[in-house]
Amino acid sequence: MAHAYSSSTQELAYVSHSKSRRTNGFTRRCARLAKEQRARLYILRRCATMLLCWYIQGDD
Repeated sequence: MAHAYSSSTQELAYVSHSKSRRTNGFTRRCARLAKEQRARLYILRRCATMLLCWYIQGDD
């Protein structure tokens, strides 16, 4: 009987581990996408600033 309990405990540990692994993968994917979006917004902001500066200097 103790063997069956040990087996089910191992199964629970495996399920728990695989579930946390999926969550970790999802978290990593979200973090990567957020980082990519921040980089794109940074580039966009720099380009807009540069174009605005050129536009303002052209009015002189």
